[in-house]
Parts: sequence; structure tokens; C-alpha cells
Amino acid sequence: MLLTDFDYELPPELIAQVPCPQRDHSRLMVLDREKKSIAHKHFYDIIDYLKPGDTLVFNNTRVIPARLIGTRSTGAHIEVFLLRRREQNDWEVLVKPGRKARSGTIINFGNGELSCEILESTDFGGRIARFKYDGIWEELLDKLGQTPLPPYIHEKLQDKSRYQTVYAKEDGSAAAPTAGLHFTEDLLKKIKEKGIALEFVTLHVGLGTFRPVNVERIEDHVMHTEFFHVDEDTAARINAAKERGGRIIAVGTTSIRTLESATDESGKLIAQSADTGIFIYPGYKFKIVDGIITNFHLPKSTLLMLVSAFAGREYILNAYHEAVAQKYRFFSFGDAMCIL
Repeated sequence: MLLTDFDYELPPELIAQVPCPQRDHSRLMVLDREKKSIAHKHFYDIIDYLKPGDTLVFNNTRVIPARLIGTRSTGAHIEVFLLRRREQNDWEVLVKPGRKARSGTIINFGNGELSCEILESTDFGGRIARFKYDGIWEELLDKLGQTPLPPYIHEKLQDKSRYQTVYAKEDGSAAAPTAGLHFTEDLLKKIKEKGIALEFVTLHVGLGTFRPVNVERIEDHVMHTEFFHVDEDTAARINAAKERGGRIIAVGTTSIRTLESATDESGKLIAQSADTGIFIYPGYKFKIVDGIITNFHLPKSTLLMLVSAFAGREYILNAYHEAVAQKYRFFSFGDAMCIL
């Protein structure tokens, strides 16, 4: 398939710059794959489309202050963006400007309480950096790091908690699993009281989720790997729910990629901690996921390809054209879509 098969026209003013004032008051487009219908609701209406016996699966990763601004020995400013931890003090990073980050380069942050040395380049254009510091890493990162927002968001985020889900727990992401941003504690409570199970897996969002596709044939695209974790108890409960005939509904594309990566060919979810480079595009046969809650994704992105694999490319693109016509808000702080 061609990259141009996943393009659509998006007026720039529809790219949401700030979150909806109330998390669950964003708009919700509901797609029924069987009827090929489109309904327009609000996110708090999601409960009406969930049934007792369903299981919602969330990604409980937490965004870290991954953007560090430092200086080289020359005094020149340089940005280091944390992608994923390799070992205790070694990280895969992106550096801007990259041409100034050759092996051996030392970068200092703050008043010198944190520094890093560039060790080597990676195959995706990043670097491996070794950090040195006095004190506690997490405290230094909170002090010196900035919350990384996508490049299409130009407004300053007034409340940092709005770029975290209310259930965020496991530190490690360079970006939020944004479909989960619509849920409130109260909505989760109501969903649980209706008899819907809430389960949590972890995928630390990195370059793999957002890396642009730069090839003409999408089959030639190679995903960068990301770390995920599914524990034994969670896997057992999800498998039992599936066996009872309940729907497994993934909240966000990162939850989908985790579930599909950890499920064997017989449809059984296997507990594990591993890296995944799974690339889901039309033609992929889903093994465990029965429904999706997601945001509206960038043109020509792997995420748009994923939802197209689940619901059909033409149906999804028609829904996107409808969303543009109805002036839905797009991307990370935008509105949501539920596909059942």
C-alpha cells in the first residue's frame, strides 16, 4: 500500500492547542464497524456503549520531563530529548542540533548537577548518552526537565497534569497515551460500577509511536522498538474475560500494540516484559482486541494505518472527513473516537 493512501486534508485550526476544560467533555465519534454508521456524542457518553462483561485495557505509563536544555563546553545551547533507558545511566536520546553531538561531547544541565556524555550514534538518527549526577535522578529530572509536548502544539501548557492520564503510574514515556486523557476518576468509577473491568498494561511511548513514515510503500517502514509489560494477573484476567465472551476494548493505540504484541497465535495473552516493534496496517489480523478508543491521528501516520487496519481504510477516512466537516478537534489534546 502507498503512503498517499493514508492522507487527508486537515485545516490547521482544527489541531487542538489546549486540552478540553473538562477531560470527559470532549467530543466523541462512535463508529459501528458492522453497520458502518457514525454517531456524534460527548466522551462521557462512552459508558452507554460499554456492556457488563467488557474489559477496558489502559496504558498506565507516565510521561517524564524528557526535554533537557543544556550547554556544551563552548556555551552553545543544545537540547537532549530522553527516549528510553538502556541501562541505569545510559539513555537513547535525540539531540538538537545533532551535528553538534559527536561521540565524546559533554553536555551540562542546570548548575552542573547533571551532565551527559554522548557515547555513540544509533541507527535511527539518535544518540546513546551516559548521564552523571549528584543526588536522585527523578528529583533532578523534575527540576531540570520540561514536559515534552508534540511539535504541533504551540500553546504553553498551564497545568502539567493535563498531559498525564489520571491513572498514570509507571515512569518512562516521552509522550502521553493521549486516548486516556479523556477519562476522569468519576467516569472510571461509573464504568466499573456498570460491570466493566478496568485492566492496566504498560508501554513506554517513544519514537516508535511517532516516527514519521518516510517511504513510499508503507510495508517498507520499520518501527523503532518500545518497551512494554503485561503482568501475570492482568493476563489471566483478560484471558478469562475473553473466554467468557467479553469484549476486550483497548484505550489508545499503545494499549492495542501491547495487547497484540503479547498475544500468541491462539489468541492467548502471555505475561511478559519485552520490546515491541509491531507495525499494524491494513491486512493485519487482530488476535485479541475487539474495540478501540482513540484520538484522531496525523495524516500518513502509523497510528492512522493501525485504526484503518481495525475498521477499514475507506470507512476510517470517511469518518475523518466527517470529523473535519463537523470541526472536531484533532491530535493529542483533541476529541476521541470509539470503534466497536
